[in-house]
Amino acid sequence: MPAIITNKFRHNNAEQFTDSFSSDAYYLGIGRPQPYGTLTRGDLRTTNEGVDTGPLSPVDSIADEYYYYDDMLAAKKVNSSDLSYVVPRRNWTSGTVYDYYRHDYGNRITGTTTTQSANSGATNLWDATFYVVTDDFNVYKCLDNNSNATSTVKPTGTSSSILATADGYKWKYMYSLTATQQINFLSTDFMAVETNATVSAAATDGAINIVKIKEGGTGGTDGTHTGIAIKGDGSSGTVSVTISGGTITSLTVTNAGSGYTYAYIRVADINTAGGGSLTGAELDCIIEPKGGHGFNAVRELGAYYVMLNVNFEGDETSNTGDFTTSNDFRRIMLIKNPKSSGSIASTATLRGMKAVTFASSPSPGTFTVDEEINQATTGAVGKVVEWDSTNRILYYIQTRFNDHGIDSAANLTAFSGANVITGQSSSATGTPDTSVTSTVDDVVFVSGYATAEIDEDEGDVIYVENRAPITRASDQTENVKLIIEF
Repeated sequence: MPAIITNKFRHNNAEQFTDSFSSDAYYLGIGRPQPYGTLTRGDLRTTNEGVDTGPLSPVDSIADEYYYYDDMLAAKKVNSSDLSYVVPRRNWTSGTVYDYYRHDYGNRITGTTTTQSANSGATNLWDATFYVVTDDFNVYKCLDNNSNATSTVKPTGTSSSILATADGYKWKYMYSLTATQQINFLSTDFMAVETNATVSAAATDGAINIVKIKEGGTGGTDGTHTGIAIKGDGSSGTVSVTISGGTITSLTVTNAGSGYTYAYIRVADINTAGGGSLTGAELDCIIEPKGGHGFNAVRELGAYYVMLNVNFEGDETSNTGDFTTSNDFRRIMLIKNPKSSGSIASTATLRGMKAVTFASSPSPGTFTVDEEINQATTGAVGKVVEWDSTNRILYYIQTRFNDHGIDSAANLTAFSGANVITGQSSSATGTPDTSVTSTVDDVVFVSGYATAEIDEDEGDVIYVENRAPITRASDQTENVKLIIEF
């Protein structure tokens, strides 16, 4: 049974996702400080994760979602101001033939099984190259491409009227990218979309601004014939038709009218106006989107993509214990409604690492990043993420693999008590200071230990990306632009 998922269904999903940021909490997380490789599980079976230069693709499984929490380093809240509808970026370039807007791409041409297609070959509007962004960061929709001619004159201006350029193209100004949008929501491949209020207010629902000559016909009376009505369910639309050598050579819309959802121009009306016997002519009235061109740029340009733009700024100084700059990361995650201390998280950042603090004397030495740590008394095993020698805080993770978090009895045992912790590579050795029940460098310790601020396995990981290592630094900002297609 033939069926389709329409563009509006996709846009509806994008719209619901965007709207959900006002009611749900979303965080962009980073993780995986340890190198990729072949890891051994507690049952001695192995898991191949690829290598740092070529990590394997994430697996969409329940098992793997648990793993993502094990080595999560930190997460930052994504606010509604951090996202935008976007569409594929199409730069205006001289010498290019652009498609023009049609309401009926993909429809079967009358009397045939052939579908109406654009010059580019696109058989639906959303694949057609019918809009551009110029180097002035103005966005225009192409309404007429002068019978598939090359575009050689850059459209300019922000008038609400249709803009005609010397190369025969007709353009509709839609909106301009602001400086903020250029920084946050413009990439090599995508650009932000928004509706310009002035352009929207000037739009006319159901106007007919473009009529294309499909067949010029024969036998008409030469001359320019005016006052020819555009028939259909709208009103007041009129055109003038110029006939030369018995065939229609040009057509001008003299009144765009309003309210049309279907429209046509009858050959009989052309003959009545010109007193001729024109036959075989066929004219296509181009139906505008609901509300008219420019009324809703997001829908008109097919914005079923959403871009998230988030910066990880050094150690996020206001919460210095959350984002480590002493280790790299290899995974990016989008998490919906993560919990912290049993409730949906709301703070700007969340720490995913566990921590333990040591007394000032005797000095435990210097733990090194990514080394294995052990607590012989309890059997606990972990991996070092960062050693803060100033505050004597050891940040670590425990994963579900041998030598990473699984002990000799194949259990994941928590570090606890005043039991010595030893670094297996550095030989650093220290006794946790269980007398510390306070906040040190924004980390809340209870009896010398701090749990992660992200509750284990709470919330939904809805996006995962494995990457080659990204090295962090205190004076560095990583900018993440995430494109989601619906």
